Amino acid sequence: MRVALELAAKGEREGEVPVGAVVVLNGAVVGGGHNRPIAANDPTAHAEIVALRAAAAGITSHRLDGCDLYVTMEPCAMCAGALVTARIRRLVFGTRDIRFGAVRSKFRIADSDLLNHRVEVVEGVLAAECVAPLQRFFAARRGE
Repeated sequence: MRVALELAAKGEREGEVPVGAVVVLNGAVVGGGHNRPIAANDPTAHAEIVALRAAAAGITSHRLDGCDLYVTMEPCAMCAGALVTARIRRLVFGTRDIRFGAVRSKFRIADSDLLNHRVEVVEGVLAAECVAPLQRFFAARRGE
């Protein structure tokens, strides 16, 4: 999670919402990323998607069986669906996203009984450290 926090800080320095993500396989980081929809002009360039793409390219497989994703904020519906499609084994996230979170806050996409793959979900890891950059970022945007 600390690596994901470092990536979130990098995204914040680039003017993006500070969310970072890493994919881990057998204890090694195989992909990482931070939010970059503004820089990439790509609405799908969320930290999770960037990390999944990097991991898939790195291990040369579209299936990320046995991989865990660590992300600083609860994934949205798009990202939660991508985790299921990629066959991520476990999702570990720091803080909930009350507005758009699709793993616990609004929906339960990642471990839904309706889908053919269920992701193990662990939440609240380094929660205070994960929420602080988001609060700071949005307070600055509101002029507080």
